[in-house]
Amino acid sequence: MSKKMVIQQPNHFVQAVTSNQWSSEICDCTQDMSSCCFAFWCFPCFACITAKEAGECLCLPLLDGYSLIPPATMSMRVGMRKRYGIEGTMCNDCVYSFFCLPCTWCQMSREMKTRLQPITLINAHTR
Repeated sequence: MSKKMVIQQPNHFVQAVTSNQWSSEICDCTQDMSSCCFAFWCFPCFACITAKEAGECLCLPLLDGYSLIPPATMSMRVGMRKRYGIEGTMCNDCVYSFFCLPCTWCQMSREMKTRLQPITLINAHTR
């Protein structure tokens, strides 16, 4: 067995997402293909699970079926923008919620996964 001596240890760093923009665009489904496929094949289930992960009522997305403009999706998107400090307007939220409903929920799911990642110290050693 060979012995290897390490002369210099790599420095640790902290990785965190703090941006005032969405971490992905509305149609960036290829970043999380499993969620995109889930949303495409079983959208009501995907929306309910995503709402639950966001800390909202599990059945909140089901209210979207009772209105021309999906109020639950729009309110979730506005709330997420406010929570993470993302720039945008209610007008854009309304347009995305109306015309791109599954893509909007996929974007919110990706955003939560990106923003809620724990801060990772890589190669950090306590001395």
